[in-house]
Amino acid sequence: MITLIPKRVFKFPIEGKNISPDVFAEKSAKELAALEMWEGNRKLCIGDLFDIKQDNQSSEELTIKIEGNVGKVRNIGFRMSMGQVIVDGDVGMHLGEEMSGGSIVVSGNAGSWAGSQMKDGTIEIKGNAGNYIGAAYRGSTKGMNGGKVIIHGNAGHEVGCFMRNGIIKIFGDVGIFAGIHMNNGTIFVQGNSQGRAGAQMTNGKIVLAGHSEDVLPSFTIDDIKAKVKVDGEKIEGPFYKFIGDLADSGKGKLFVSKPKNP
Repeated sequence: MITLIPKRVFKFPIEGKNISPDVFAEKSAKELAALEMWEGNRKLCIGDLFDIKQDNQSSEELTIKIEGNVGKVRNIGFRMSMGQVIVDGDVGMHLGEEMSGGSIVVSGNAGSWAGSQMKDGTIEIKGNAGNYIGAAYRGSTKGMNGGKVIIHGNAGHEVGCFMRNGIIKIFGDVGIFAGIHMNNGTIFVQGNSQGRAGAQMTNGKIVLAGHSEDVLPSFTIDDIKAKVKVDGEKIEGPFYKFIGDLADSGKGKLFVSKPKNP
């Protein structure tokens, strides 16, 4: 295990792409300390920002543990394909961006774009998450294409934007436009939705187990289902089943809790 402990409270954004098991693998403590990072417009090294503790561990099982609040540090776990990252606190934007394997666990909150364009692996956030979880970059149509994001708290707007595959599970509430432009995959929301879920979706599944502010008029009701399967688990309903977005000739499935939306 490699443990990183912030040397001070960070006040400016920090580029943390080098904090990844793939980058840390087979490096000595001295080599780790010399890895480059940017704090605002200042070029620094990891050793300038963190105290580093290192135990012997194989590359495939490498665990990076960050002890403390790193809400200003972005891109942790960028393109990681193996190992584990544990954050004991809050974390910044773009967590696990383009990751293709391994796992990330955050005990606090995470910023926007967590799991953006991820291909595989697991991200678990024990607190709340920002906007654009599992979404595409600005100007891109390639969102999350595999893997799993689990959020125990609330999430913001446009979760799963341009999502192509994978699973996003939110046990709190979600903002507007969950699953906008969605092409495939599954989004499950146990809490309430601010509405407009599935706008311009062409395929995939969205399950809203709480109250939804609205259902877009471009969705048509197809059936009432007693249960819905999410990630191999049967979620008790009943649920209204809608098909849409018909404005985009979509065949997506939107399930909305009947008891919570009488």
